Amino acid sequence: MPSVFIDGEAGTTGLEIRQRLARLPLDVHSIAPDMRKDPAARRALMAAVDVAILCLPEAASREAVALADELGRDAPRILDASTAFRTDPSWAYGFPELNRSQQERVEFSMRVSNPGCYAQGAIALLRPLVDGGLLPADFPVVINAVSGYSGAGRPAIEAHERDGGPAFELYALGLEHKHVPEIELYGGLTRRPLFVPSVGHFRQGMLVSIPLHLDELPSRPSGADLRAALAARYADSRHVRVMPAEGAQRLEATALNNTDRMELSVFANEALRHAVLVARLDNLGKGAAGAAVQNLLLMLGLAEEASPHG
Repeated sequence: MPSVFIDGEAGTTGLEIRQRLARLPLDVHSIAPDMRKDPAARRALMAAVDVAILCLPEAASREAVALADELGRDAPRILDASTAFRTDPSWAYGFPELNRSQQERVEFSMRVSNPGCYAQGAIALLRPLVDGGLLPADFPVVINAVSGYSGAGRPAIEAHERDGGPAFELYALGLEHKHVPEIELYGGLTRRPLFVPSVGHFRQGMLVSIPLHLDELPSRPSGADLRAALAARYADSRHVRVMPAEGAQRLEATALNNTDRMELSVFANEALRHAVLVARLDNLGKGAAGAAVQNLLLMLGLAEEASPHG
């Protein structure tokens, strides 16, 4: 039975991953609470497993990778959920839907970086359009997004669950959000996008939207052209679905909660030549823990049907 160690399983993502792995045919190793910061104990656990999943802050993830490096040939494969290695070319980026070769890269890499939740939605929308020549790589892209508060960190989670929290708030208004570098790189962009994230007073769920003036695009595409490019890219995807044009004119952020799916929509007004691209997902599902389990199953050569989440 494949073996796994979650370093940092007490955090939000770690707990969610731990719960999901309990339902799978895996031998999951845990560290005693009083040993969580003991380098020797963590290194020993890493030496005993096939894959170590890191659910740690960026600096702590780098320290954990250094511990694994000390093991040499006994080091496990690593799946890192932090931002530390997402743009490192020596790591596989854990969005298997990125292109035709990315799933294979995840399957065979020793080190895989789990993607950001916002980033997955933005990249899923942008990359097929850039690859297809419908969106120039240097286009001034604007991305708006809202997430449930479970992705905002422990203090925010506690505030929302204890005091009610704000109904809605923008954040990262210094325009330096940690997901921007991976969106730019894996979205195929050569110009840094403008990203405006927000948090709503709901635990989980996410919408990522990208507005477009269609006549500003060199190919002057229609909404149908954009949808066709997305549909072609994800035609065989288990997790990503492109919604039909006649879909609802409202989207509720929590509709995909407790699933590992992502839905992509194109809303267009051809008379005005405006369009909005939207990705909907669960920030704890496909956005974090679900993506981690998807990547882990690929790394271990296990069928995705083993995952209990649809």
